[in-house]
Amino acid sequence: MKEPELTLNTIARRFRGFLPVVVDVETAGFDAQRHALLEIAAVIIRQRPDGLLEPAPPLACHVLPFVGAELDPRALAFNGIDPEHPFRDAVAERDALDRILTPIRKAVATTGCNRAILVGHNAHFDLGFIKAAVERTGYKRCPFHEFSVFDTVTLGGLMFGQTVLAKVSRAAGLRWSNDAAHSAIYDAEQTARLFCTIVNRWRELDPERYWERNADA
Repeated sequence: MKEPELTLNTIARRFRGFLPVVVDVETAGFDAQRHALLEIAAVIIRQRPDGLLEPAPPLACHVLPFVGAELDPRALAFNGIDPEHPFRDAVAERDALDRILTPIRKAVATTGCNRAILVGHNAHFDLGFIKAAVERTGYKRCPFHEFSVFDTVTLGGLMFGQTVLAKVSRAAGLRWSNDAAHSAIYDAEQTARLFCTIVNRWRELDPERYWERNADA
């Protein structure tokens, strides 16, 4: 297979070999070891020839609670998920990881990147649930960096003085629907738009573009 050409405007050079992938999970609680993972959505970030970022179409699936998982009623009331709903079309954790992570691994290879890096709003929460599912299922070749993330809470606080996803999105000029929020696919798509907006705006504001001048450092 032909190796990708790493020109100046490639995402591998922009983020030092990391491919940003936005991930959002919906869960039945806050403890990745005890509480069920119920939804996963991921949006791979692409870089256009002009250097601007844009989201790719989302990857998403519903997930069956693992055997012995705990379901906190307060979490289910918050996200509105009924794990027993007959139309959820949920799959086992291993199948869900295959559906989400296999395309990400392929994107890492085709973009000339070394690893994927998880982008999220409170990103370590999402990474923790992904890692717990990977460990439970014995999944091999997880593409994500073990501990590094890009967090839009921090980026939103830096650029807009807001940290709540809805408020940061509105401050960035993005539409927001309270009715659609707290589904993995909606939150992942919104976070992806926000991440691209922030990075693209930074590119416009910084005439020196340090990352381009020092891409091989």
